[in-house]
Amino acid sequence: MRRAGRPALILHKDEVFALAAQSDNRPQRGKPGTATPPGAQRKKRTTSATNSGAPLRSAREAALDVLVRVEEQSAYSNLLLHQTLQRAALPRADAALATELVYGTIGRQNTLDYYLTRFVAKGLHKLEPWVRCLLRLSVYQLVYLQRIPDHAAVSEAVNIAKRRGHAGISGMVNGVLRSVVRSKAELTLPAGLGDTARIALAESHPEWLVQRWVRQFGAATAEAICAANNEPPPVSLRANVLRGSRAQLVDALAADGVRAEPSALAPSGVRVMGAGNMALDPRFRAGLYSIQDESSMLVAEALEPLPGMRVLDCCAAPGGKTAHIAEKMANRGEIWACDLHEHKRQLIEEQAQRLGLQSIRTLTLDAVKLAGHFEPGSFDRILLDSPCSGFGVIRRKPDLKWAKQEADIAGIAELQRELLSSVQSLLAPGGVLVYSTCTLESAENEEQVRRFLEAHDDFALEPLPAAAFAALGEQAASGMVSILPQQFGSDGFFIARLRKRA
Repeated sequence: MRRAGRPALILHKDEVFALAAQSDNRPQRGKPGTATPPGAQRKKRTTSATNSGAPLRSAREAALDVLVRVEEQSAYSNLLLHQTLQRAALPRADAALATELVYGTIGRQNTLDYYLTRFVAKGLHKLEPWVRCLLRLSVYQLVYLQRIPDHAAVSEAVNIAKRRGHAGISGMVNGVLRSVVRSKAELTLPAGLGDTARIALAESHPEWLVQRWVRQFGAATAEAICAANNEPPPVSLRANVLRGSRAQLVDALAADGVRAEPSALAPSGVRVMGAGNMALDPRFRAGLYSIQDESSMLVAEALEPLPGMRVLDCCAAPGGKTAHIAEKMANRGEIWACDLHEHKRQLIEEQAQRLGLQSIRTLTLDAVKLAGHFEPGSFDRILLDSPCSGFGVIRRKPDLKWAKQEADIAGIAELQRELLSSVQSLLAPGGVLVYSTCTLESAENEEQVRRFLEAHDDFALEPLPAAAFAALGEQAASGMVSILPQQFGSDGFFIARLRKRA
C-alpha cells in the first residue's frame, strides 16, 4: 500500500513476492575468486533508447532491456522483468538466465562498477546508460557465473553493441571485456578496511545501510544478512488446508517429479526446488496452494483467527495473508480486506475466488481512514501488515538497496505510527492486533511497537503461538520476532502480537 504525500519506495512485501516467486528459475549463483570493492554510488540517470519496442533476441538482450529501464526510470526490477519475459516469450532456460542476470547485476552493481572503473578510461558515468548496463551484466557473467564461458559472454555483448550502437561502441565493449578477462586474478579487496567498509565492498551494499546493521546486529550478523541478500530466494507454497493438507500437497508434487519438502519454519509451508513457475501449475489454478514466502506465512499464525470472528486486514493487497486468515477460519466469519488502490483490491478478490473463499469482503480505502469507516471496537482481530522500507526482501528486489536513502526511514516510520494509532481503536477489548513488516530496521519494528505501547496502555505484548513459532524458540515468548534472511532462507520479517485489555 502507498499513500499520497508520503516518501516513495515504501514496499508491501507481498507485492514484491508475488511476481518474484513466479520468476524463480534462477540457477545458483557462482562466487568470485575474490571479493572486490564497489565504486561510487548509483550514477545520475541520462536518457538513452531502450529496446522496449523491438523483438528481444536473447536472454542477455531481455536482461539489458530491464536494466536500462530500471536505471533510467527508477522502475521496480521485478515488475519490469515479469513484463519483459512475457513479451519476449523466451525458452525456460533463457528466461532463467535473464532473471539471474537482472537480479545479479543489480545486486552486485557497485562491485561491478569498481571492476569496470579501471578499464573504462573516459569514466563509467560518461557512457550511455545502455552501454554501462551492458558492461555490468557482461562482467557479472565473467566474474560470478563460472558456468558461462568467457568467450560467450564477450561475444554476445559485442553483438548486442553492434546492433544497438556503432563500430566504435562495439570495439570499446570488446576491449574492456577482454581486459577484464585477462585481469581477473588482480581484482582483489583492499587490506585494512574496517568492518563496515569491508562488508559494504565485499557484499555490494550501501555503506550507510551496512553501518546501521552493524550497530543493530553486530558485524558478523550484518555480514551474513548482506551475503544472504545476494542469494536467490527459494520458492515456497502455502497449502490451502480447506482443499488438502500440507502432506497431501507434498505427496502430489513428488508424484509429478517436483522436489518438495515441508517448511522448517511455517506450519502450512512447502518449499519446492527447481520446479519453474508454480503459478502455471494446474494445482495453483485449482486453489490447492498459494505462492507465499515462509516468513510471511507466520503472520496469520500470529493472529490466531478462529471461525466466526470478524477480522480486519488493513493493508491487504494482493491478498496472500488475507486468504491465509480465511483458510485458518475454515471460511467461516467475516474478513475485511482493505487497500488504497482499486486495482489491488481486485487482486484480493481474484485470490479469494481462486481459493474458494467466501468470507472475504474487500474495500478500497486509505488505511488511515478506516477508523472513520468502521465502528470502534468492532473487530476481534486486526492485522496491520504495514508499508515499510522493505530491507528484508532485497533478494527479491535488489534495486531497492541502491534507490533508498537513510533519510527515508524516518518518513516511513512516521506513516507506520499514524496507521497503528488509527486502526487500534477498531479492536474490541480482549482482541489481538498483529503488526508486521518485511524490514530489518528496528526503527520500524521493535522501536515502533515500544512507542505504540507507551502511548496506548490498554495494549500489551503477549507470547506468539508456541506451536506455530516453534522454529524461533524463546524469541517468540517475548511477543516479537525478527526473522533474518540467513536463518531459514526465507525473507527478513518482523511480527509482533499485541492484546487489547478486556
